[in-house]
Amino acid sequence: MNDWQRKSPLDWETYVNKMVKVAALEKHEYEGWVLTVDPVSASIVLATYLENEKVSISVVLGHAVQEVEILKEGDNEMKQRLSCIFAPEESKAYSPEELEERKNSLKTWLETNHIPVTEQGESGRTLCVAGVLTIDPPYSPEECSSSNEIILSRVQGLIQGYFEKQQ
Repeated sequence: MNDWQRKSPLDWETYVNKMVKVAALEKHEYEGWVLTVDPVSASIVLATYLENEKVSISVVLGHAVQEVEILKEGDNEMKQRLSCIFAPEESKAYSPEELEERKNSLKTWLETNHIPVTEQGESGRTLCVAGVLTIDPPYSPEECSSSNEIILSRVQGLIQGYFEKQQ
């Protein structure tokens, strides 16, 4: 086990949102912005911005990491860019007001169709259907989550039909 693997998750967290140079086995070097570090394998996920705003993602496996050098601190703008890399395209397109409108509209429609729905979470951003399914922003079928596949499939179909009628 190398020094990098011996670090704690709190140590690894200090590298997140920073530009680093990673020296790995066999004299390989990688540079990029740290998105995250896997707490189990100590693998580092790096993002590198290419031309035309495309992003390249690299993973340096934890056992191969020899040394990690911080090259640059991330400013707020960079932190925002990094946090959006894996966000669904739809969520980038809506303002907080539009998301609230979508949530309220969908909730009203579900209640009108006698489907029990409540709001969950600190800010009430997540909708909970019948206590067995959740819908996160931007409230599209892809944002539904449930351990019951039958309910998940049916509610996703209902929501898909609802949004198709809206357009």
